[in-house]
Amino acid sequence: MPMDAQFDELRSILAAAKTIAVVGISDKTDRPGHAIPAYLQEQGYRIIPVNPRLSEVLGEQTYASLLEIPGPVDVVEIFRRAEDVPPVVEDAIAIGARVVWMQTGIVNEEAAARARAAGLSVVMDTCMGATHRLLRSKGQV
Repeated sequence: MPMDAQFDELRSILAAAKTIAVVGISDKTDRPGHAIPAYLQEQGYRIIPVNPRLSEVLGEQTYASLLEIPGPVDVVEIFRRAEDVPPVVEDAIAIGARVVWMQTGIVNEEAAARARAAGLSVVMDTCMGATHRLLRSKGQV
């Protein structure tokens, strides 16, 4: 995808999103899996933490899986190893999410193809926080 088209897609995703389910969120404040969702929450997004080992993160109830979340989710942001992504994508499809966003360093082409085939937008190997900061600095979100 040409860079401008990709940039437009990221801007469109972030502008339309209201609710972000964060799979693999961390309660350790020095980890990207905590700092990035915290930043997005500060920017007005509703963050829904998904981590079976935690009960609360960022002042929000944590769910063991996407399937337990009541209500709609716009974006599923993934902080898990690439090999752990396929079941997350299946759950994202099941709950009717519109976007699957794999953080920096996370690429799973097979899971991405499955998500796209189900009509979801897919972002891989891209930091949602850094992307938002860049767009915000340009007045585009």
